[in-house]
Amino acid sequence: MSLQLVWNNEQEDFVISDDLISLLERILQQAGTVEGVTEGEVDLTFVDDDQIHELNKEYRGIDRPTDVLSFAMNEETDEELQIIYELDDEDELGNVPDVLGDIIISVPRAKLQSEEYGHSLERELGFLFVHGFLHLLGYDHQDEASEAVMMGKQEAVLAEVGLTR
Repeated sequence: MSLQLVWNNEQEDFVISDDLISLLERILQQAGTVEGVTEGEVDLTFVDDDQIHELNKEYRGIDRPTDVLSFAMNEETDEELQIIYELDDEDELGNVPDVLGDIIISVPRAKLQSEEYGHSLERELGFLFVHGFLHLLGYDHQDEASEAVMMGKQEAVLAEVGLTR
């Protein structure tokens, strides 16, 4: 298995092109290489502001839309049930993908931010995607030092795929 992107489009504001998906796949491979992640699945969903607002309120208790949400599958709490896979004689555990988690991006919010920052929508979507990926791996930006680490990693990955400011 390798590092794989599975995506879904649940918004109608922007056409998700094959070129954009190819770019996001390159970003995923580059970020995975930098972080030493060579296997797993990342699920990406494009939504509108209403959908991400609802998710932000439900899961984070924040009653407003945001640009990106990440839900890591490898984080465990005491309240979570352990997943046990039952395999047939013909199945192998290696066929079960290691899902790293879900990244949800609001395309209208990304479009607005790209205009505010003066760069392309593709760059903003790429930035939000690598930002979400780093959250899946456990990175956070609760203080200046951790924010600087994340920002440096994000910018390095984007530069490698040609998405500079």
